[in-house]
Amino acid sequence: MATSTVKYTGGLRTEALHLQSGNSLITDAPKDNHGKGEAFSPTDLVATALGSCMLSVMGIVALKDGITPTDGATADVTKVMYAEPRRIGEIHIVITMPKNNFTDKEKKIYENAAHTCPVAKSLHPDLKQVIEFIW
Repeated sequence: MATSTVKYTGGLRTEALHLQSGNSLITDAPKDNHGKGEAFSPTDLVATALGSCMLSVMGIVALKDGITPTDGATADVTKVMYAEPRRIGEIHIVITMPKNNFTDKEKKIYENAAHTCPVAKSLHPDLKQVIEFIW
């Protein structure tokens, strides 16, 4: 079964429909590439997907291993574009964890989970992933 359908609506915008849930989102080309920058760009979604995947996998680990939960953790995502060819060159993510008195072992487990999430492992190795945790 397909995951989504994406329709080009004109004006450098698309509308994507998630088939299983019926949720949709709009993308817009960024201002620095002829767009209006009024919605996530496709490259914004890639960078954001990395942060979302990291937090989701950390939550899965907490449930599976019965360790201190990560509820309330946030990921601040910064995408850095490179030229020639135009591409995402770097994604910087600052993960701020809730003040839950995580043990050193739990910190290592969560950091490993974040660095090995499916999106992180799917991105090209030339794309620099700079990840910082604030405990």
